[in-house]
Amino acid sequence: MNPKIVIRSEIAADVRAIAEVTVAAFEALEISNHTEQYIIAALRAAKALTLSLVAEMDGRVIGHIAFSPVTISDGTRDWYGLGPVSVLPAYQRQGVGKALIREGLARLKAMNAQGCCLVGHPDYYRKFGFINMPGLVLEGVPQAVFFALPFDGQAPRGTVAFHEAFKADGQQAGALKGQGSN
Repeated sequence: MNPKIVIRSEIAADVRAIAEVTVAAFEALEISNHTEQYIIAALRAAKALTLSLVAEMDGRVIGHIAFSPVTISDGTRDWYGLGPVSVLPAYQRQGVGKALIREGLARLKAMNAQGCCLVGHPDYYRKFGFINMPGLVLEGVPQAVFFALPFDGQAPRGTVAFHEAFKADGQQAGALKGQGSN
C-alpha cells in the first residue's frame, strides 16, 4: 500500500466524499443493488455506525469502511457487521481495502468486540481469518458468502440480523429533504 495513504476515523466533512466513493466503488458491480451509500447514511442517521473509517491520500478520501452492531438469536453480544467497504476504482487492488479491513478489525478488538461477520467474496475475506460457520446463518444469504470471525474463540450459534439500515434504498432521502433534514 502507498505510504501516503492514511487510515483515520470519519469526520463530518467526509460524508459527501464517502457517498461518492461508495457509489463509484459499486457502480460496475452486477451483484450490487447500488444502495450501499444509502445504507451508510441510514446507519449514520440511526447512530449505528460504530466505526466509520476512511482511507485518505493527499487530502482526498479514496476508500471507506463501515462497521455496525448485529444481533444474534442465541443472545451473543458485542458482534459487528463489516460493510460496506469501498475503494475508488482507480485505487482498487492496491491494498487500500485490506488496510481498511485490518485497521477496522484491530479497532473492534480494542473495543472488546467479540467478533465480526459479513457477506462477501469467499476468496477475499478468508485472507483475514473469516470462515463459514455452519451454526451461524443470515437468512436469505447463501452460507458460502456469509462469513464470521470470532475474536475470542467462542463461536455463536443462531441467526444473525444486521441493522435495519441495511434495508435502506434511498427512498427515505426524498422524504427527509421535505422535512428540512440534512
